[in-house]
Amino acid sequence: MKAKCLSLAAVTALAALLAAGCSSSDSGTTDSAGTDSASPGSSGTQSASGGLSGTVTVFAAASLQESFTTFEEQFEQANPEVDVILNLGASSALATGITQGQPGDVFASASQSTMDTVIAAGAAETATAFARNTMQIAVPPANPAGITALSDLTRSGVKVALCQAQVPCGKAAATVFDNAALTVVPVTQESDVKAVLTKVRLGEVDAGIVYVTDVRAAGGEVTGIDIPADVNASTTYPITTLTESENPAAARAFVEHVLSEEGAEVLASAGFATP
Repeated sequence: MKAKCLSLAAVTALAALLAAGCSSSDSGTTDSAGTDSASPGSSGTQSASGGLSGTVTVFAAASLQESFTTFEEQFEQANPEVDVILNLGASSALATGITQGQPGDVFASASQSTMDTVIAAGAAETATAFARNTMQIAVPPANPAGITALSDLTRSGVKVALCQAQVPCGKAAATVFDNAALTVVPVTQESDVKAVLTKVRLGEVDAGIVYVTDVRAAGGEVTGIDIPADVNASTTYPITTLTESENPAAARAFVEHVLSEEGAEVLASAGFATP
């Protein structure tokens, strides 16, 4: 009798185990209908709790560094399961990488013409303007060359740094000089505006043409000299999600954050104007 009771207990235990196994199978994260829950290690757009998850790679113009670092922090705080990866650089170089297949989710350019190359290549569909910037002369705090006006950049012996011609900040500088009917021969042409700013900050050049926002971001490390409005140039910044994004929901949410009122406040505090 005792042996029968043990056998019955064993059967009961086995039945319980089988029932638990079935229950575990029924509650899996993916069923035959294809539940949206992301598996570990995926770039999925939705977490088990229903929020956004995965990584969002954002290609952004170098002049957006400070603002987009703030956006990164804000977005990750609001979406703890999302990791924003910033890829900062010259807009033209970023656009080339995107059109050649470099994976990413969002692109924020320092010019519409650069964005147009990405759209023409089919890497994005449309873009929305979110900020505008203008140019300024940056000089070292001591201003050893005594730069006070745009025409001073043409003086013999004055060392000027500019962005490369194909970069938006280089195109804007060329427009400024054309508008002012001046010929300025730089001693160096840098890959992006932050590199120009570094040359000025280190005192390797007497002046550089950069964005107003870059002078502000540098604080007291450089001094800004205004360019007259009638010859100054401006550039508009568009942003878009990329068509080959592996995390489209999170990419759209990041763009929406940049375009939000909170995003506008961040941009305004950095010195950007509305588009």
